[in-house]
Amino acid sequence: MNLQDKYNEVITFSESLGADNISIVEEPGVLKVRATVQYPYYKNIIWDKIKYIGGQSPSDFIADIQVSDPSIYTKHTVEAGETLGKIAKQYFEDSAKYKEIYAANTDILDNPDLIQVGQVLVIPNI
Repeated sequence: MNLQDKYNEVITFSESLGADNISIVEEPGVLKVRATVQYPYYKNIIWDKIKYIGGQSPSDFIADIQVSDPSIYTKHTVEAGETLGKIAKQYFEDSAKYKEIYAANTDILDNPDLIQVGQVLVIPNI
Protein backbone atom coordinates (compact mmCIF):
# COMPACT_ATOMS: atom_id res chain seq x y z
CA MET A 1 0.00 0.00 0.00
CA ASN A 2 1.42 3.38 -0.94
CA LEU A 3 1.23 6.29 1.48
CA GLN A 4 -1.48 8.13 -0.47
CA ASP A 5 -3.70 5.09 -0.09
CA LYS A 6 -2.81 4.76 3.60
CA TYR A 7 -3.68 8.40 4.35
CA ASN A 8 -6.49 8.84 1.81
CA GLU A 9 -9.01 9.10 4.66
CA VAL A 10 -7.13 12.17 5.99
CA ILE A 11 -7.30 13.87 2.59
CA THR A 12 -10.99 13.06 2.12
CA PHE A 13 -11.78 14.25 5.65
CA SER A 14 -9.84 17.49 5.09
CA GLU A 15 -11.77 18.13 1.89
CA SER A 16 -15.06 17.52 3.73
CA LEU A 17 -14.07 20.29 6.16
CA GLY A 18 -13.56 22.67 3.25
CA ALA A 19 -9.75 22.60 3.19
CA ASP A 20 -8.25 24.79 0.48
CA ASN A 21 -4.92 24.82 -1.34
CA ILE A 22 -4.36 21.11 -0.78
CA SER A 23 -0.97 19.97 -2.01
CA ILE A 24 0.10 16.33 -1.80
CA VAL A 25 3.64 15.19 -2.58
CA GLU A 26 4.81 11.62 -2.04
CA GLU A 27 8.53 11.15 -1.64
CA PRO A 28 10.30 7.92 -0.72
CA GLY A 29 8.92 6.93 2.68
CA VAL A 30 7.00 10.12 3.40
CA LEU A 31 3.80 11.84 2.32
CA LYS A 32 3.86 15.63 2.52
CA VAL A 33 0.53 17.42 2.67
CA ARG A 34 -0.17 21.14 2.79
CA ALA A 35 -3.61 22.63 3.26
CA THR A 36 -5.48 25.59 4.67
CA VAL A 37 -8.53 25.14 6.89
CA GLN A 38 -10.87 27.78 8.25
CA TYR A 39 -10.60 27.20 12.02
CA PRO A 40 -8.07 25.84 14.55
CA TYR A 41 -10.58 23.13 15.56
CA TYR A 42 -10.48 21.74 12.02
CA LYS A 43 -6.69 21.59 12.16
CA ASN A 44 -6.87 19.73 15.48
CA ILE A 45 -9.33 17.11 14.27
CA ILE A 46 -7.33 16.55 11.09
CA TRP A 47 -4.28 15.88 13.28
CA ASP A 48 -6.38 13.47 15.35
CA LYS A 49 -7.21 11.59 12.12
CA ILE A 50 -3.52 11.54 11.10
CA LYS A 51 -2.55 10.09 14.49
CA TYR A 52 -5.37 7.55 14.36
CA ILE A 53 -3.98 6.20 11.09
CA GLY A 54 -0.23 6.70 11.55
CA GLY A 55 0.23 6.51 15.32
CA GLN A 56 1.02 9.24 17.84
CA SER A 57 4.11 10.48 15.94
CA PRO A 58 3.88 9.27 12.36
CA SER A 59 7.26 9.32 10.63
CA ASP A 60 5.76 8.75 7.18
CA PHE A 61 3.50 11.82 7.14
CA ILE A 62 4.41 15.50 7.22
CA ALA A 63 1.57 18.00 7.39
CA ASP A 64 1.64 21.76 7.06
CA ILE A 65 -1.89 22.81 7.94
CA GLN A 66 -2.54 26.54 8.01
CA VAL A 67 -5.58 28.25 9.59
CA SER A 68 -7.28 31.09 7.74
CA ASP A 69 -9.32 32.40 10.71
CA PRO A 70 -7.54 31.90 14.04
CA SER A 71 -9.76 34.50 15.76
CA ILE A 72 -12.27 31.80 16.75
CA TYR A 73 -11.87 28.09 17.46
CA THR A 74 -14.84 26.99 15.35
CA LYS A 75 -18.58 27.42 14.90
CA HIS A 76 -21.13 24.98 16.28
CA THR A 77 -24.75 24.44 15.27
CA VAL A 78 -26.87 23.64 18.32
CA GLU A 79 -28.58 20.24 18.27
CA ALA A 80 -31.48 18.94 20.35
CA GLY A 81 -30.55 18.22 23.96
CA GLU A 82 -27.42 20.34 24.00
CA THR A 83 -26.50 22.91 26.62
CA LEU A 84 -23.61 25.34 26.64
CA GLY A 85 -22.00 23.09 29.27
CA LYS A 86 -22.23 20.03 27.00
CA ILE A 87 -20.84 22.01 24.09
CA ALA A 88 -17.96 23.31 26.25
CA LYS A 89 -17.21 19.75 27.36
CA GLN A 90 -17.11 18.62 23.71
CA TYR A 91 -14.60 21.24 22.59
CA PHE A 92 -12.62 21.97 25.76
CA GLU A 93 -13.17 18.89 27.95
CA ASP A 94 -14.42 21.31 30.63
CA SER A 95 -18.10 22.09 30.98
CA ALA A 96 -17.29 25.17 33.11
CA LYS A 97 -15.96 26.85 29.97
CA TYR A 98 -19.60 27.42 28.95
CA LYS A 99 -19.14 30.97 30.29
CA GLU A 100 -16.58 31.72 27.57
CA ILE A 101 -18.91 30.35 24.90
CA TYR A 102 -21.75 32.46 26.27
CA ALA A 103 -19.54 35.58 26.34
CA ALA A 104 -18.61 35.03 22.69
CA ASN A 105 -22.29 34.82 21.71
CA THR A 106 -24.03 37.59 23.67
CA ASP A 107 -25.11 39.07 20.34
CA ILE A 108 -27.52 36.13 19.90
CA LEU A 109 -27.91 34.81 23.46
CA ASP A 110 -29.63 36.66 26.29
CA ASN A 111 -29.35 33.81 28.78
CA PRO A 112 -26.77 30.98 28.88
CA ASP A 113 -29.50 28.53 29.82
CA LEU A 114 -31.64 29.31 26.77
CA ILE A 115 -30.15 28.12 23.52
CA GLN A 116 -32.17 27.01 20.53
CA VAL A 117 -31.74 24.12 18.12
CA GLY A 118 -30.22 25.45 14.91
CA GLN A 119 -28.44 28.45 16.44
CA VAL A 120 -24.90 28.80 15.17
CA LEU A 121 -22.56 29.59 18.04
CA VAL A 122 -19.04 30.92 17.91
CA ILE A 123 -16.69 28.70 19.90
CA PRO A 124 -13.94 31.05 21.10
CA ASN A 125 -10.26 30.29 20.73
CA ILE A 126 -9.38 30.00 24.42
